[in-house]
Amino acid sequence: MYQVIARKYRPQNFSELVSQEHVKTTLGHAIEQNRIAHGYIFSGQRGTGKTTVARILARCLNCIQGPTTTPCGVCSSCTEIAAGNAVDVIEIDAASNRGINEMRELRENVRYRPARDRYKVFIVDEAHQITSEAFNALLKTLEEPPEWVVFVLCTTEAHKIPATIASRCQHFSFRSVDFDEIIARMEWICSQEGIETDAEALAVLAQAGEGSVRDSLSALDQAIACCGDKLKAAEIRALLGAFSLDTLDQVTQALRESSSARMIEITDTLVRNGHHLQHFVRELARYFRNLLVTKIAGDNPRLIPASREERARLAEIAAAFSEQDLTRYLQLTLDLFRDMQFSLQPRLHFELGLIRLVEAGRLISIEEALAGAGGVSAAPAAAPPKVSPPPATAAPVKKASPPAAAPATGGLKEQLAAALRELGMAFTADAVEHSALVESAGMLQFTTPAEFELAMRPVDVQKALDHLKAGKRRIKVSTGEAAAPAAPAANPRAAADETMQRALAHPDVQRFREAFPDAEVRVARNLKE
Repeated sequence: MYQVIARKYRPQNFSELVSQEHVKTTLGHAIEQNRIAHGYIFSGQRGTGKTTVARILARCLNCIQGPTTTPCGVCSSCTEIAAGNAVDVIEIDAASNRGINEMRELRENVRYRPARDRYKVFIVDEAHQITSEAFNALLKTLEEPPEWVVFVLCTTEAHKIPATIASRCQHFSFRSVDFDEIIARMEWICSQEGIETDAEALAVLAQAGEGSVRDSLSALDQAIACCGDKLKAAEIRALLGAFSLDTLDQVTQALRESSSARMIEITDTLVRNGHHLQHFVRELARYFRNLLVTKIAGDNPRLIPASREERARLAEIAAAFSEQDLTRYLQLTLDLFRDMQFSLQPRLHFELGLIRLVEAGRLISIEEALAGAGGVSAAPAAAPPKVSPPPATAAPVKKASPPAAAPATGGLKEQLAAALRELGMAFTADAVEHSALVESAGMLQFTTPAEFELAMRPVDVQKALDHLKAGKRRIKVSTGEAAAPAAPAANPRAAADETMQRALAHPDVQRFREAFPDAEVRVARNLKE
């Protein structure tokens, strides 16, 4: 009869156990020194080896050569424990045996010596489901059991174990297994089974396990049943309902283009192909999380569960976004996932959520908004771009605007500033004009004064390039003294009057005065000065 991979390759001794070095070391020393406790609590997420270690511990204690850290594996005790039919190793499922009557029966069973082996080992799975009354019935027995009894309580929710029980046991917390260790384990199993695979296919299976070895091996078993002896990443993704980076990158591409129409197209494609929208949102949240971690911590395999090629691709995609943007996208995606769990119209919520992502990419900081409102008086968004030197008969109000202090760069900087003003980003346009620009090998490097640092976002500059149909560029912004300060006005009183006139002519100020006719504007200040 066929045996699933997770059971067939279940570790039979500490050397075969994946990860959990702290557990192996401590238990190994305890056995060698004959300091064996009467009660243990093994806690941790599913599939990390809690019950497996409990069985290994039972083999170490009852092996004919034991107690030993290396059980022989051939004696009656070792073979029967491995098969799960040892008389003196009792496994109890607390999910279905959680009441006081079952615990009283267990307490009576404890009184009798082992039938053959050295220790009578009680392994209680899902121990957190035992009722409070049942725990109370077991309390005294667990505190002072006979010398031949060892209790092992396995649980995924250690906080539900009563303190009176936990204080009488040694607690071992099992950790989730590292991504690379799971892949290494699956590579070895595939070599034993004669399965041909590659790193990308194993990465998809390991991602499905989310730190659980058993879940990853179950996914591997399913993939072998589907694909045969040659595993391909695309087929495994289709089997598990996973999405490739190319599919998820369609969302970030739409965000880079600030295209709501593209988001509607993505939704339509997913629906027509029969994909589950809520599952896609969950994968999208994990995708934005990986992008954010990549942006913050770089290419760290311990923090990003992905293959080397995928981590390099994530780093390339993350470079186009700021940390603040990725944080907003992740939060909005998590909110969308929560809302879709209760939605009666999932497509409607999904489309609205994706459009909100686009709108979030158009947000500006409050500092830029305030500074932009003050800077419009000096450079109105509706004013024509200053592409060539003004004629001698230029209007006085145009002469009053602060001259660009940055060195000339052949016209691209002026075109970018003009495009930004057409897009309604006047303060960013001023920041570009006051920055030094060096263009080389498809890269634009800006050196920006500190007072314009908040306005110089690479994503905004790229929007101006897209507006000019100038293509994608690598954009780098650094802070420095790129431009000389503007010359002070010859007549401070005249400059103040002129600033007041420009402020009163601003549309927002006029609307405010219409709404509050008794209001009086006493002082107007140029935020650039």
